[in-house]
Amino acid sequence: MKIFGREPALIIATVSAGLSLLVSFGFDDLSAEQAAAIVAVISAVFAAATAAITRPVAPSAFTGLAAAGFALLAAYGMDVSQETVGAVNAVVLAVLALVTRSQVTPSRPDAPAGV
Repeated sequence: MKIFGREPALIIATVSAGLSLLVSFGFDDLSAEQAAAIVAVISAVFAAATAAITRPVAPSAFTGLAAAGFALLAAYGMDVSQETVGAVNAVVLAVLALVTRSQVTPSRPDAPAGV
């Protein structure tokens, strides 16, 4: 199964990183803690989607847990801005997506694209 001619795990991680950056840079009225909470939820939801369409599930689940954890640590463990939370999360997602991609395969590799 491919999405836009690419592996779904990479597409989902890219969309998740983009949404995380959008939340971090797009809303001036959010505090760093609020942005981190939203980014953590985005990371967890998109990791669950990746885990649902890839096998084995463990690498995808770990990726989401790590990304959400880093986002929360950046906001609640350190005194950083919401832009830094988004940037850190985007980098973490990019690195973990590249690591995860080599360890997972689509759950139904014979399924046609678009199904």
